[in-house]
Amino acid sequence: MRVLLIEDDRRLAASIQRGLGESGLAVDLAYDGDDGIAAALSAPYDVVVMDVMLPGTDGLAVSRQLRQQKVSSPILMLTARDAVDDRVSGLEAGADDYMVKPFAMRELLARIRALARRHLPDRTSVLTAGTIVLDTAAHTLKVSAKNVELTAKEFAILDFFMHHPGRLLSRTQIIEHVWDYDFDGGHNLVEVYMGRLRRKLTEAGAADPFVTIRGAGYRLDPRT
Repeated sequence: MRVLLIEDDRRLAASIQRGLGESGLAVDLAYDGDDGIAAALSAPYDVVVMDVMLPGTDGLAVSRQLRQQKVSSPILMLTARDAVDDRVSGLEAGADDYMVKPFAMRELLARIRALARRHLPDRTSVLTAGTIVLDTAAHTLKVSAKNVELTAKEFAILDFFMHHPGRLLSRTQIIEHVWDYDFDGGHNLVEVYMGRLRRKLTEAGAADPFVTIRGAGYRLDPRT
């Protein structure tokens, strides 16, 4: 999952980026409203998280402009103000949810995941492909009822594929979804992670669910 965070408090932004990154989310940062708008228009994001009080163009204006530009990514507003009028203003500006600072990282992560699911055809947190069962809320993977441990990035890659079964996903699409804008990994990093996923799934008893299309990417084609 790729998230855009628009927050002018650089220390808080770095803390949120680190916390979400540890859970497998790719987080791009913008520190003011204008840069946030530019970022949101330049790449598809699963969720946009932004502070209301931003230098230059504030969060409410950013939200309005993104909706006017037909950006459909869910928007989660962050604010230090808890007045009803403030929450209503954010929702009327096009935001989908609202959190008051300070907040627990666990709750922020849960709300981001819930918002991302809200815009999917299948909103359940439990995804199934053959004998593979991925619970995105509990962050668990089971193969034939056996628990399988994944790293945060392995989980994010499998999550991406299981939300798009049968669809060819290119190396570029995987990188853009799972890694942030500052990604500077080796050329074959996607291949390395795909190899690890395949090995863990097959060692747990699943048939290899991935089809490799040479020069194009991978497709999730689960078999029982």
